[in-house]
Amino acid sequence: MRIERNHRGIVKRALILASYPDSLVNFRAAFIRRLIELEIEVHVAAPNLSQSIDVKKHLCEMGATCHDAYIKRTGLNPLNDVVGLIRLMSLFRKVQPNLVLAYTIKPVIWGLKAASLVGVEQRVALITGLGYAFTGKATGLRGFVQKIAKSLYKSSLKKASLVFFQNPDDLEEFASTGLLPQHIRTEVVNGSGVDTSNYEHAAFPSNATINYLLIARLLGDKGIREYVSAARKICAKHPHAQFHLVGGLDTNPNAISEEEVNAWVQEGVLQWHGAVDDVRPFIANSHVYVLPSYREGTPRSVLEAMSMGRAVITTDAPGCRETVVDGDNGFLVDVKSVDQLVTAMERFILQPELIESMGQRSREIACEKYDVHKVNKAMLKAMGIIKE
Repeated sequence: MRIERNHRGIVKRALILASYPDSLVNFRAAFIRRLIELEIEVHVAAPNLSQSIDVKKHLCEMGATCHDAYIKRTGLNPLNDVVGLIRLMSLFRKVQPNLVLAYTIKPVIWGLKAASLVGVEQRVALITGLGYAFTGKATGLRGFVQKIAKSLYKSSLKKASLVFFQNPDDLEEFASTGLLPQHIRTEVVNGSGVDTSNYEHAAFPSNATINYLLIARLLGDKGIREYVSAARKICAKHPHAQFHLVGGLDTNPNAISEEEVNAWVQEGVLQWHGAVDDVRPFIANSHVYVLPSYREGTPRSVLEAMSMGRAVITTDAPGCRETVVDGDNGFLVDVKSVDQLVTAMERFILQPELIESMGQRSREIACEKYDVHKVNKAMLKAMGIIKE
């Protein structure tokens, strides 16, 4: 493959591969802008990107070149995956990138394989979380998916020149189970970061009620059912409390059905707002952010809530525990523990002064540790694109 570099001797052309278009704007916009500032030609690819008109327009206005990628985010159809691999190889031959950065499971597995087969010089994986393939008991369909996913991860990561993890637990999981060859370079970064200037500290709503908020795709592993169970118990004692859920339906095997969510709404236990383009108004209308997830890379929604000055209740689980100092900017609870969730939620009702003090600490931690520009700088240094 023809290798092109800019005058600094660094990567000339990069391709970022995602599993869905919106993530390129929601999670990688600042990174893409920084690459372009460094005189790197940036290409982005995701399934159906050409049909996501607003996303494509945004990316093109930034200066990126957009491509469709034939990758199905979920599913285990081997024919689809083989076709996707061949089409990715064709795309890489056409674009001729020096560097491919792939994130989420399908792009990492098939993107690294394709990049290796066509001779891309730098093949970088970003492990943003382990999700359905690693959480829960390895039985039935989940066990089958776990076995396949781990096998594919193991073979693809052999082709990586660098692997980023978003928390140390995920790195340890991959290393201890033999999924990560010892010779592969690894770096742990603080999630995808958050633009603290875009997610500014917001005043709390003036109403007398306490509003709790959870933002997540409608998956069981996000702890949504535990959130609802805890809400039910809190409302029985404190009927003024309100519980909000923001997030869209999903095709994952672990997905929660629309019927189940509507039943919660009809019961009056929470308000469901569906998928939204901008979560900031919902965070601004909340007092406390809650994410009872079973496992994350580093949860972006938590970082956004922290940046806007919200106390956080989350689980003492990989990826989640890094965001909260228990008793400082929120509380950590055990995975699947509804009783601990109730206790943590009730603390803010009985001690409302914690809402402001812990929210302020969240904002400070977000700025100090999770600012997107600091995270991107760490990634660019690890990739050898910048030195300082």
